Amino acid sequence: MKGLYLMIPMAPLIGSIIAGLFGRKIGRTGAHTVTIAGVAVAFVLSLITFFKIAVFDGETFNGVVYTWMISDGISFDVGFLIDKLTALMMVVVTFVSLMVHIYTIGYMADDDGYQRFFSYIALFTFSMLMLVMANNFMQLFFGWEAVGLVSYLLIGFWFKKESAIYANMKAFIVNRVGDFGFLLGIAAVLMYFGSVDYADVFAAAPHMKDMTIQIWGDQQWSVMTVICILLFIGAMGKSAQAPLHVWLPDSMEGPTPISALIHAATMVTAGIFMVARMSPLYELSETALSFVLVIGAITAFSMGLLGVFVRSEERRVGKERRSRWGPIHYTMGASAYAAGIFHLMTHAFFKALLFLGAGSVIIAMHHDQDIRNMGGLKKYMPITYWTSLIGSLALIGFPGTAGFFSKDAIIEAVWESHLAGSTFAWICVLLGVFVTALYSFRMFFLVFHGEERMDEHTKHHLKESPKVVTIPLICLAIPSLVAGMIGVGPLLFGGFFEGAIHVDEAHNVLEHMGEEYTGVFGFLIHGTLGLPFLLAMAGIYTAWHVYMKRPDLADQIKARFRGFYDLLVRKYGFDEFNDRFFAGGSRQLAKVLFEKGDATMIDGIMVNGTAKSVGWIAGKVRNIQTGMLYHYAFAMIVGMLLLVTLFVLMG
Repeated sequence: MKGLYLMIPMAPLIGSIIAGLFGRKIGRTGAHTVTIAGVAVAFVLSLITFFKIAVFDGETFNGVVYTWMISDGISFDVGFLIDKLTALMMVVVTFVSLMVHIYTIGYMADDDGYQRFFSYIALFTFSMLMLVMANNFMQLFFGWEAVGLVSYLLIGFWFKKESAIYANMKAFIVNRVGDFGFLLGIAAVLMYFGSVDYADVFAAAPHMKDMTIQIWGDQQWSVMTVICILLFIGAMGKSAQAPLHVWLPDSMEGPTPISALIHAATMVTAGIFMVARMSPLYELSETALSFVLVIGAITAFSMGLLGVFVRSEERRVGKERRSRWGPIHYTMGASAYAAGIFHLMTHAFFKALLFLGAGSVIIAMHHDQDIRNMGGLKKYMPITYWTSLIGSLALIGFPGTAGFFSKDAIIEAVWESHLAGSTFAWICVLLGVFVTALYSFRMFFLVFHGEERMDEHTKHHLKESPKVVTIPLICLAIPSLVAGMIGVGPLLFGGFFEGAIHVDEAHNVLEHMGEEYTGVFGFLIHGTLGLPFLLAMAGIYTAWHVYMKRPDLADQIKARFRGFYDLLVRKYGFDEFNDRFFAGGSRQLAKVLFEKGDATMIDGIMVNGTAKSVGWIAGKVRNIQTGMLYHYAFAMIVGMLLLVTLFVLMG
């Protein structure tokens, strides 16, 4: 089986290399053929793996493929851990990636960087697969950094745009902050466990539960808490958790298919997967769990408010689709890892659907993304309309959709938790349900309903996107509808992740929820009668009333709460802080280091100073060489006298 597992990440890599190095020779058709074939092979093999491991209860594979280095008795390997968690992630990543690859044929049809784009997105898929299949921290870090690198290339794909260059640098720098914490966490694992292999670390973790470390002063910190928080700082960067969320909105400067990959199936999911994989460590630190819980809650609600207010100013359909990874993270903090992964799966389907649906609208509007120029597109784009409606309903957790089952599960899990911060998180998630419904259907109504606001030329040419675009939309809409009812029983209450995810008995909220689970129909009834459903419906009604029936109300609300609105427009001041102090301060520091360090120390003293010193010494020594015989004789006599004097003194 090792050969089969190795082929899964290698197939997209081979396609990426061929499209990247030989794109001009094989042309556009050749580039998308080899990359789609590579991802398709990875998807089929991932399905085979999933059925073998998950459906037919095959044995978990944990083996080394290649030993990169052995240092001081510690082995650094490339290896795979294939269990049910990995198998599910592989299917999600490859399926969404395959849909994005096919969709890209239509979206990027007129772009000059066609082959380069396909090479990048295939490389992105390879990087994510290496991350989720890793059986050790070294390979995890490789995949972690690889998705960060490729995201930099993709966000700045249109590198002639200043905004794209700014966005990819912002994403790269912010993620370096998170990755610094992540690397420190891995270093701490290596220091205290003497291994980077998951199996070794997880087996030894319970014995180190009470070990402490002195970081500063006399305060003692739990080693496990420090490791888990440092690792989660890395996840805060990758999954865009406050305050390391600032790169995510700007990431949409890249082509729309990139948003679907980054937000739905690859980079942003890496942090969530990592926390689930590290559950044997996180379960040993309630402090770390509460930290994850609170950060996720703050992110979910605060970013939801920005989705409502700030986007009304930008009014770009591509930027209306904001990621909602906060709820998954605070579910992880509540130890409901299975619920978090379940929501990650359903979220990947409908979030990718929403981004690609937005891209379909952009194609029809000839890449005009201004919502003020849209409206009434339902009759022109029926497939895009209905698939976008399915995605929007799944996003807000409408009964029967995939999002309903996973979102209701995470809300209930947080309610059941007794960890510090759980009540705060539960309030945030309820408020988040309302704001999510409000901003999602605000966009949906403004784009597909109401008066037609486009010019006559655009209206005359409006039509549904080509099949290469609409077929992926349909393929993603199907799991956005049915994946929840299929997966809720086995994934949450059927022990699907047993052996892959560890939950302490005191934190097992899903076990308590499972005692009241009576099947899919009972879950539907319970959720429909619950407060989250009412809040979601209130959000839809508010969006319709404010933006369709009474659009003047939006301006009145802005005027009444001007101070709060201005704070949201400024995005809580995070961008200003980063531009002025973090990035700006770094630039000033670099300038000082260049002027004082490079110009003064290196050029002035070490390079030019050395040259000048040699010249000065040579000028002085040169005067000794006069060519006069009596000068040399005098120098020899003086030298002899000095040697005799030294000999006498030493004797």
